[in-house]
Amino acid sequence: MEKYLEAGQIINTHGVNGVIKLDPWCDSPEVAAALERIYLKTKDGYREYKVERTSVMKQFVLMKLEGIDSLDDALRYKNRKVYADRDDIPLSEGAVFVADILGLPVIDADDGRIYGKLKDVNNHGAGDIYEIELTDGGSALVPAVDEFVIKVDPESGVYIRPIPGLIDGEL
Repeated sequence: MEKYLEAGQIINTHGVNGVIKLDPWCDSPEVAAALERIYLKTKDGYREYKVERTSVMKQFVLMKLEGIDSLDDALRYKNRKVYADRDDIPLSEGAVFVADILGLPVIDADDGRIYGKLKDVNNHGAGDIYEIELTDGGSALVPAVDEFVIKVDPESGVYIRPIPGLIDGEL
């Protein structure tokens, strides 16, 4: 499992004192704002930055990082991805990191049929949607709700119980 997980992207600066504006890719902006350190990828690995202070502004996080003290300093990081150590993000019971389930087989919970593999997890506000790359080359979108997703096991796969037409298009 990856130690560092994508947690967002620096999309701009805020003010003149080195504050960055982060588009968080966590479950909520508050999760990203609670991080005490973040990481940026370098050619040699990851570099740690201590978070001095944060605040949530709408769906974004304003973050002041140690050593980034001016507008010019902050501009150097614009459009960079931000990473978090998986150990720094608390998970509720039964929750998993998206990075740990991408690529897993998507399996029928009743008959074991393999539909394909989990290609992506999208969320446009109403909840997660699993994008499945089907074995026949097509794709399907499945709402990640208890009615359809029976079990998510990072060791074996994503088990679903689709209604007719959800996967194969037939009613």
